[in-house]
Parts: sequence; C-alpha cells; structure tokens
Amino acid sequence: MTPAPELAASRWFNTSEPLTLAALRGRPVLLHAFQMLCPGCVAHGTPQTQRAFELFKHSDLQVIGLHTVFEHHAAMTEVSLEAFIHEYRLTFPIGVDEAGEGTPIPVTMQRYGMQGTPTSILIGRDGNIVHQGFGQQSDMALGAIIAAELAAPHGR
Repeated sequence: MTPAPELAASRWFNTSEPLTLAALRGRPVLLHAFQMLCPGCVAHGTPQTQRAFELFKHSDLQVIGLHTVFEHHAAMTEVSLEAFIHEYRLTFPIGVDEAGEGTPIPVTMQRYGMQGTPTSILIGRDGNIVHQGFGQQSDMALGAIIAAELAAPHGR
C-alpha cells in the first residue's frame, strides 16, 4: 500500500476551510484532478465527480476536486476557475493545486506522479491509495471501487 501524499492547495472553493488528508483520516477520499480547459475533464471527469458527490453525500466519503494546471497557465486563473465552478454548478470542495517551483507541474500533481488530467484517486480510510486512474473511467467501475471502500471495515 502506498500512503497518499498530503494535498498542497493555494486556494479553496466550496468549503469554508482548507481540507487536509490528515484531518480526513478515517474517511475515504475521492480526489479528482482536473483542468477546466481539458476536454475529457469537462465532458466526463468533472460531471462524474459531481455525480459521485451527490450519490455518496449521505456516506462518509469526502469528494475533493483539485484544479491541477500544468499547461495554459495564463488562461486558467482563479477568476476563470470561479466562473467555471459557477457555470458547471460544481458543489464539491475544490482546491487549486499549488504551483511548482521551476516547473509547470503543480506540487500535488508531482507528489502523486499523475500523468495528466483527468485523474481520479481513491484514498482509503487508512490514508493509503486504493485506486489511481488516469483518463476516462467508467462510472460503474469507479462506483464499485468507492462502494467497496465504504463497506470495508474501519481500521483494517
């Protein structure tokens, strides 16, 4: 099992306070890394994450979006992201991945070794990565992985 690295977010939307994996230990976490100019994110990944957020809102699953900008930095500002969140009616917490130093790759994206966006990561109650998938993933497959983690005994 691989421990999930902590998130590095410079700003948060849809939450009154910053979220940390340390504070969420004991709860499964679905982390969705996206860019607002990524066609696969807009068409599939982000709507899928919104559906997961709504479907599992009465469970202890924490859904988190992470805007991981590794290209077109000048176009993907926080003001643009705020408009994107509003226009697409995204209601789950969304962090802005901290800019990398001397590299276009943001900090959290580097920590997880992400290939690009969209990337979906499920972190188990124990803080280990249960699943990390790049690109379009089936709703059924992702839902099954989430359901299995929610049904798993606490403290395994």
